Amino acid sequence: MSLIVDEHREYLSDAARLDAYRRAIHEIVRPGMTVADVGSGTGVLGLFALSAGAARLYSIEATGMIEIARAIASANGFGDRFHAVQSHSSEAELPERVDVIISDFVGRFGFDADILEIYPDAAERWLKPEGHLLPSAISLTVAPVQRADVDAQVGFWSQRRAGFDLSSARDWAVNTGYPVELTADDLLSDPAEAIRVDVGRRPESPLRASVEFVVRRAADVHGIGGWTAARLSPGVTLTNSPLASDRIRRRNVFLPLRAPFAVAVGDRIRLDLAVLPDQHIVNWTVSQVGSHGAVSRQAHSTLGGMLVSRDDLARADPDFVPVLTPRGRGRLTILQLCDGTRTLSDIEDQVFARHPNLFTSPGEAAAFVAEVISGYTRLP
Repeated sequence: MSLIVDEHREYLSDAARLDAYRRAIHEIVRPGMTVADVGSGTGVLGLFALSAGAARLYSIEATGMIEIARAIASANGFGDRFHAVQSHSSEAELPERVDVIISDFVGRFGFDADILEIYPDAAERWLKPEGHLLPSAISLTVAPVQRADVDAQVGFWSQRRAGFDLSSARDWAVNTGYPVELTADDLLSDPAEAIRVDVGRRPESPLRASVEFVVRRAADVHGIGGWTAARLSPGVTLTNSPLASDRIRRRNVFLPLRAPFAVAVGDRIRLDLAVLPDQHIVNWTVSQVGSHGAVSRQAHSTLGGMLVSRDDLARADPDFVPVLTPRGRGRLTILQLCDGTRTLSDIEDQVFARHPNLFTSPGEAAAFVAEVISGYTRLP
């Protein structure tokens, strides 16, 4: 069962998001331009570009959603200018360079939807020298927050459940980022823009920032709240900021503390932030600052929240000697048979014959072949 269509229904129900993209695209795209829509989904951003006069649109989508995009483009009279490219952007090839690249790879905290990986590659290979990226820049904004409900989610792992001690899992919980919808009332200070990145260039890693906040009200600090703003065009910014009247429906990020602490008006809090975008790792260190420096300091990292087993670590050892499993040998067979001469039916028959212990029926073998072929082959 797939929920992907309903996920896109939710995206299309976000009026603030759609309005921001429509205004920005009509500001940037001029009649006769060529446009690439990366990770196009239903293709709505591309439709904005076509309605602005784009001569050709390359709709790049890795999943079967490309058929929905095709159908919607045709139903709206854009079929002749719509060109579907079913591929991940890193493997997609376009027949020409384009004037504009658009996408919605903007996560809750900016980088977490892989825009800093996808856009530099796409710009290098597809964009004309004078071309436009939309968005062109993202920023990460942070503030200390009071959110007892999310702190309780972390505290859950300190309790006994079903008669068992679960506290061994708490170290993972306190090093995990949580999706949350922040409000202005949750913020304990003025927010600060910590990091701003030009998405067309590969950023230095890690991205670093040090920010100091002055507390506005007495409260308990439960963690750090984070959100993003994306510059779509000179006149349009897309944001999930809790302070924005036109915020989009994209939740924020909550970075917890191992031990929440009380603050009074005028107290100072320091945040040291480091982000490794390509690995989706965030390090955050929160300090209470007194007149003579840090009073207390708590360091966290999503690296400590990753669910990496000892078996996974053993396989990452440089001295590990890999040996294929039976399914691995089956995949190798498929790749070797994709030599440009055999039909899909031939390959399915060969795989079923060569690996009788893997499959109970030709249908199972066919499904296995389809899984491999869909990821590693291309149409003529």
